[in-house]
Amino acid sequence: MKWIVGLGNPGRDYEDTRHNIGWMAIDEVADRWGIVKAQSKCKGLVAEGRVGDTKVALIKPMTYMNLSGECVRAFLDFYKPKVEDLIVVYDDMDTQLGSIRLRYQGSPGGHNGIRSIAAHLGTEKFNRIRMGISRPAPGTDIARYVLSTFRKEESEALRATIEKAGDALEYCLNEPFEKAMAKFNGA
Repeated sequence: MKWIVGLGNPGRDYEDTRHNIGWMAIDEVADRWGIVKAQSKCKGLVAEGRVGDTKVALIKPMTYMNLSGECVRAFLDFYKPKVEDLIVVYDDMDTQLGSIRLRYQGSPGGHNGIRSIAAHLGTEKFNRIRMGISRPAPGTDIARYVLSTFRKEESEALRATIEKAGDALEYCLNEPFEKAMAKFNGA
């Protein structure tokens, strides 16, 4: 089973914010793959389906960003999937809007959702797709920035980011993550 966790925050106030771009990627692949029925379980919304021969779980933690690891741990404990089949999709200020970056390990880099997942898994070795939201202007409050919505002039780059993440996730269903890194990190 491939399990894909998109990071974000629940509630209408956060719906279209930069911090919820991981949820946007989950919605993108759910639409592409026809996986529509999500159930509330494991401290998140979980939608399960098949894409070809691959069983897939799409997960949106409902614990708020900083506690995302609670949902990931609950899913791992209940379903017993392999950690190497996990892909976490999330916002990254160090990646330009319009771009994605794939990694299979590393520090959280200041991202509290990734920090929580690493703590609950007991490892920093798990697959990630960092979706670019760009860095704000110097002096901008970071919390306010990540909880802000995208500007109208960013809509084309936002769409490109979401589509690239969807393409990478689709590729990862049948190919090793290392091969996906080689294909998508230069694009």
